[in-house]
Amino acid sequence: MSLVIPGLPDISSSIVDLIGNTPMLRLRSFEAGLKNVELYAKAEWHNPGGSVKDRPAARMILDGERDGRLTRDKIIIDATSGNTGIAYAMIGASRGYRVRLCMPENVTPERKKVLRAFGAEVVFTSPMEGSDGAITTVRELHAKSPELFFYPDQYNNDSNWRAHYDTTGPEIIEQTGGRITHFVSGLGTSGTFMGVGRRLRDFRREVQLVSVQPDSPLHGLEGLKHMDSAIVPGIYDHTLADVDVRVGTEEAFELTRRLARHEGLLVGISSGANLAGALRIARQTRDAVMVVIFCDGGDKYLSERFWDEGHEHPALASKGEA
Repeated sequence: MSLVIPGLPDISSSIVDLIGNTPMLRLRSFEAGLKNVELYAKAEWHNPGGSVKDRPAARMILDGERDGRLTRDKIIIDATSGNTGIAYAMIGASRGYRVRLCMPENVTPERKKVLRAFGAEVVFTSPMEGSDGAITTVRELHAKSPELFFYPDQYNNDSNWRAHYDTTGPEIIEQTGGRITHFVSGLGTSGTFMGVGRRLRDFRREVQLVSVQPDSPLHGLEGLKHMDSAIVPGIYDHTLADVDVRVGTEEAFELTRRLARHEGLLVGISSGANLAGALRIARQTRDAVMVVIFCDGGDKYLSERFWDEGHEHPALASKGEA
């Protein structure tokens, strides 16, 4: 609940109150050569934890409190590639919960430092197994001591996608004046795509829903899943997408660098991947209003070598791929 004082900005009573209502940016320079296509980015790094994952993390924690599964003696535990973990840690610190996270050892140093700053406990898993290794580990820990933990299970929790159905979707409809014709989002847990997509379908059946995922099991697109080779989230329904676009790592890297150096937008790698998918569809259409999710900011990736042109991602280099 927020406190309103005449003549002063709203004062929020909790960090959770600051989640959502993120701005939208028009990407005019990327519209060049398109056929009357308006291209917009939903700037999710404006959430207090710096990513789109603040929305489902808050919803899962609050729903856990409401139904009694989360109590003060429980430890919040889940698998994460970083952003949801940061959101859990931030909200947990605010609401007085311990947080334990399972995540791949090779996540960026910036993410590790943020989690330590919020006081989260981290269990590192094999980098070769990616987010699937973290999922397997958290399931084992929870199975051994279920009474110790509150396990939101972001990959299988309907509160994940419902957070976006109730907030992100309506915001997009309002910010575009109901004119949206295409929605583009990457697939990780798939919560953003599923929640916003379902809300847009309920709003107007004709809206085209475009999912984005890596084009290979071996990729450098942190936070995104190659569904054909990964543990598929229980909340994911592949039939919702009208189009599924596969994006290469280097293509995403190049657009992420371009957004920073030529647009002043320091965003994460998945944002570059989502933009790549959006542009592929935009070049094939006309008279459209397209919204793409920019999932997080680039500050948590600054140690990555891809910022220096000519450096390929270590995971790709190890297999001789470009």
